[in-house]
Amino acid sequence: MLLSLVVHTYSLRYWFPAVVMLGTAPVYVLSWGACRVLTAVLPSRLYRRMDDHLYNIYQSLVLFFFENYTGVEIVIYGDVPKKKENVVYLSNHQCTADWIIADMLAIRQKALGHVRYVLKDGLKWLPLYGWYFSQHGGVYVKRSAKFDEKAMKKKLSSQTVLGTPMYLVIFPEGTRYNPELKKMISDSQDFATKEGLAALDHVLTPRMKASHVAIETMRDHLDAVYDITVVYEATRGKSSDRQPAPTMPEFLCKESPRVHIHFERVDMKEIPLESVFFRGWLHKRFEIKDQMLTTFYESEDPDKKGKFPGEGQRSHLSIMKTLPSLLFLGGLTLPMLMTGNSSGRKLYVRTWVYGTLLGWLWVNVSP
Repeated sequence: MLLSLVVHTYSLRYWFPAVVMLGTAPVYVLSWGACRVLTAVLPSRLYRRMDDHLYNIYQSLVLFFFENYTGVEIVIYGDVPKKKENVVYLSNHQCTADWIIADMLAIRQKALGHVRYVLKDGLKWLPLYGWYFSQHGGVYVKRSAKFDEKAMKKKLSSQTVLGTPMYLVIFPEGTRYNPELKKMISDSQDFATKEGLAALDHVLTPRMKASHVAIETMRDHLDAVYDITVVYEATRGKSSDRQPAPTMPEFLCKESPRVHIHFERVDMKEIPLESVFFRGWLHKRFEIKDQMLTTFYESEDPDKKGKFPGEGQRSHLSIMKTLPSLLFLGGLTLPMLMTGNSSGRKLYVRTWVYGTLLGWLWVNVSP
């Protein structure tokens, strides 16, 4: 009985946030649809501005749970610019919570609505979200030989022409690093060695195509590249062995009490455009990440282990930046579900169903 109570209490830690985040999605899409209709005859820039504002509202709700609700401590090494910039965000990739880290940094620059993602193609099947990420400016890509460079350039060029604010998040490793998947790590190291590059231990060999296309296509539109390295406190085992990073449910269950984020701003003038030189530059950035992570996990010096170089600053996010979004979307959702007649509930369900179908058509049929 006691064990069952503990299990249920534990599961509620992530079921409650999950229900709220997923439950408000149809209302968010309906709100977006209304704005899209209202701005149909207006300039595209005005629609983009409203879309970014709506996206900021929803992602603020998400951050309420991932940061304020969990009480996670964010430690930032490096100076995050106070002002908004057009950037490409390059980070190591180890779990599904990684995209939340980009949100955490963006909201501190008041740029949360500008966050867009380069995502693997399979994620376009996510109900509602898959379609919405695409129309918000995200790009779906396939790996290796199936990578469609022309399509990515076309989409990013259209964003540049419109002057769309850009906070484009890319994980160059292409898949998540897991210290327990020894063969994947070994294959990545073998590939690097074969290509004449340094083998890496705590990150995978970065793939350059998406990053190169993004930076080359938007070079005149971008202010900088943000080079981000992330460590979840939960990955530090009792020994020096690195543990797998927490999943999103585990993060919501407060299993990672602290996140370390190393931030480095790279000016566009420092980044080579030629593909062969860009590849070397990108790999060198990941060599630096690998060195920092090796020190973080394995250093015998207690002053260096468990931290990044430099002085880490604890960064607290005020609940007043996220709670209003929760109250706003929650306030729109509850009346629809609790209405005395069934029309509201039917509209809610239809939004999920038709939104998923239209999303599939959007990402698969649209030019």
